[in-house]
Amino acid sequence: MNTLVIAATVQKIEPLRYTPAGLPLLRLQLQHDSEQQEAGLNRKVQCQLPAVLIGEKASLPLQSGDKIKAKGFLAQRSAKSTQVVMHIQEIQLIQHTELKEL
Repeated sequence: MNTLVIAATVQKIEPLRYTPAGLPLLRLQLQHDSEQQEAGLNRKVQCQLPAVLIGEKASLPLQSGDKIKAKGFLAQRSAKSTQVVMHIQEIQLIQHTELKEL
């Protein structure tokens, strides 16, 4: 089984690209911060995770700073890389960051 569900903040969004098959692809950098129980103790957890949205979800209006809940799977970035990337299959916006004019 390979399923990951995570609440995170969108830290970085790369420009929309297209796969060789013509599917839209959006690369994100996610930041996760939480407190977890481990061996009966509280543990502060922080990590950054690269993620991708492929297909129709790649056109969602996400912004840096948006808080999301994402569900998907982990895979290698490419055949030549061992870097792990989350492939998001389901995404829910928890809080949208509004751009404020100064």
